[in-house]
Amino acid sequence: MSENRPDQEDELAGTEAPFLSHLIELRDRIIRAGIAVAVAFGLLCLWPGPSGLYDLLAAPLLAHLPQGARLIATNVISPVLVPLKITLMAALLLALPYVLYQVWAFVAPGLYSHEKRMVLPLVISSTLLFLVGVAFCYFLVIPGMSRFIQAFAPASITAAPDIEQYFGFVLTLFVVFGIAFEVPIAVIVLARIGIVSIEQLRKTRGYFIVGSFIVAAIVTPPDVISQLALAVPMCILYELGIVAAQFFIGRTQAPDAATGDKPAA
Repeated sequence: MSENRPDQEDELAGTEAPFLSHLIELRDRIIRAGIAVAVAFGLLCLWPGPSGLYDLLAAPLLAHLPQGARLIATNVISPVLVPLKITLMAALLLALPYVLYQVWAFVAPGLYSHEKRMVLPLVISSTLLFLVGVAFCYFLVIPGMSRFIQAFAPASITAAPDIEQYFGFVLTLFVVFGIAFEVPIAVIVLARIGIVSIEQLRKTRGYFIVGSFIVAAIVTPPDVISQLALAVPMCILYELGIVAAQFFIGRTQAPDAATGDKPAA
């Protein structure tokens, strides 16, 4: 946070609050976020229901299994517990915008106006990018990976994946791709706070490309489809992040910066 000029009034003056009041507000916002998740969970239990959500999650895999093949449950309680876990995960995603709004509303009073211009767009864009990464994984990566695996599976093998293992596998992929799609946000933040410059980001793009393929080889299944599906978007998003960082740095510059220039219009 940059220092204000002596002749300028601190726009946060008078907004200080006792520590206890901050704790009370934090508690209230956590409760509101929890209620939102609970409401979303209840609605999803009513429609399409835990079983319907699991069928939806399993659809990309079942579409490429042999005719009549189904997933199996090796644990007695798995047919009930796993669909409930999926419903909770879907409820978190559904309530995520409201949860992040509560986070924003809690920290916003302690931010200067130029910082608000940076934080709010980043909160919104990071949420959207995470959801896009999950959708990309569901609609493209999992079907392509399932098709690839079944194409190389011996004819003597009957595929019958366990529902708990499949849920854990898909959840891991969702998190990996959701985080990977946050690359532009990471680039923008690093450039904005001055850790790296735009020119340094351009010069190190070769290292980032190599690193992307190494990360993809480590965190994804050992098939070419999923590895390329992770590494290539990361490289593209890195370039988009550089472009977006240039825009953000101008738009979120403090009005009392050392140069004395006003933020770019």
